[in-house]
Amino acid sequence: MNLRFSLLEKRYPRLRALRRALSLFVVLGLVPLQALAFGYEQVVEKARAAAHEPYKSMREVPEFLAEIKYDAHRDIRFKPDQALWRGKGMNFDVYLLHPGFLFKHPVRINIFDAEGVHELPFRTELFDYGKNDFADRIPKDLGYAGLVINYPIKNPDVQDQVVVFQGASYFRSLGRDNVYGLSARGLAIDTGLPSGEEFPYFTEFWLERPSPHQHAMKVYALLDSPSVSGAYRFTIVPGEETWIHVKATVFERKRVKELGIAPLTSMFLYGENGPRLQGEWRPEVHDSDGLLMHNGTGEWIWRPLENKPRLRISMFSLQSPRGFGLLQRDREFVHYEDLETHQDLRPGLWIRPDGDWGEGAVKLAEIPSDEEYNDNIVAYWVPANRPEPGEPMTFNYTMGWGFNEPTPRDAGRVTGTWVGYGGVKGKNESKRRFVIDFQGEELAALDPEAPVEGVVSVGEGAELIEQQAHKNTKTGGWRLVFQIKLPNDRKPVDLRAFLKLGEITMSETWTYLFES
Repeated sequence: MNLRFSLLEKRYPRLRALRRALSLFVVLGLVPLQALAFGYEQVVEKARAAAHEPYKSMREVPEFLAEIKYDAHRDIRFKPDQALWRGKGMNFDVYLLHPGFLFKHPVRINIFDAEGVHELPFRTELFDYGKNDFADRIPKDLGYAGLVINYPIKNPDVQDQVVVFQGASYFRSLGRDNVYGLSARGLAIDTGLPSGEEFPYFTEFWLERPSPHQHAMKVYALLDSPSVSGAYRFTIVPGEETWIHVKATVFERKRVKELGIAPLTSMFLYGENGPRLQGEWRPEVHDSDGLLMHNGTGEWIWRPLENKPRLRISMFSLQSPRGFGLLQRDREFVHYEDLETHQDLRPGLWIRPDGDWGEGAVKLAEIPSDEEYNDNIVAYWVPANRPEPGEPMTFNYTMGWGFNEPTPRDAGRVTGTWVGYGGVKGKNESKRRFVIDFQGEELAALDPEAPVEGVVSVGEGAELIEQQAHKNTKTGGWRLVFQIKLPNDRKPVDLRAFLKLGEITMSETWTYLFES
């Protein structure tokens, strides 16, 4: 909608009602979509209309496609020379993904340009089916499982994958020198609750045709589930770090217990702060090693991840958060020793709210896992207040994918956490020792004799026995070491620690939930 029309709406309120009515006619099919300029508001009206109608289940692929195995599905490959916009002087092109295996619900994919909206019909000619012999049994109206957006992120003559939308509301991205790792979702519903989780789907996409030499691309998506509908706009800007600007408007059909905004999903099997799994040779296995949060007060908070035998839910109350994300801070190859998965190259993902999100909490769910193929870490924003079902709730945020470290370079950040038995000699079951490394430009500049102190707080029932902070001559940072005596009932212990010099805070806050 242009500025002139917006000003007219303010002067003549009936114009706004007329615009909404026209958008609704588009949703109902009474006016061709091409008759109006397509954009985010049209997707919002589709989501609004869906929220006031009973949920319609997504159709499924034929049974023979649903039953194929991983190798058979992997053998179905999109033909690169069939990529959308390939060879037309554009930076972006698009691969389409074939349904089957885990991806049982086809979605609709459209493109739009100055001439209007055009659905991309499914065509078997776009795919090489490899050793599979069922190409002639594929329905002509099958639809697609998702899409891959390509861009010359490394070499101007080579198209690299930068974003993949596939499966429910999942999508993945990366920066220039990353390999794929953690994922994001459009929305999380009742994750980790006894009632069970509901997984919404992106049921339809609209791709805005980019112009030649354009370095950003817009994708619109309609989200739907039994309880929620929503409209999404993704503005994708690939680069050394890939930035995705998200605008989302969500409607509840019926009240759910918990909505998770900007959900992130990753994998943590084991790391430096816990034992290896039996039989494992690699020092560490994870796509992310911690949750970072930036409170509206200015405090930075770091929570190392863990893989415990039982589901663990943590809530971090924040006011007007400035950001949160799952990061892979440990970039040392020798800490992984894996030439196949390259976990040292997995991207971090930082969520920066655009606007004031008010009161709420970041929720962290750590799910037990004994396989690295399971995404067992989930983090998202839970707003404290929501509108009534049927009313819109809009969030704007920016996602940063890559080797991004949101904390300022001069600030002290946690770079290592180790936990062991305490006591002066030998193994003492009732005590634990914690060793935390901090690094940052201001800490590195301090003289080893600087009176840096640790500020440590322990939860109810535990006792802080001793602590000391000293220069780490190997890293240039500072190391905090402290011991606690565990509660007699061995309940979990909340721990917090940071470094200070006089009255000046020198580091982010390390927080941990210790369970013996």
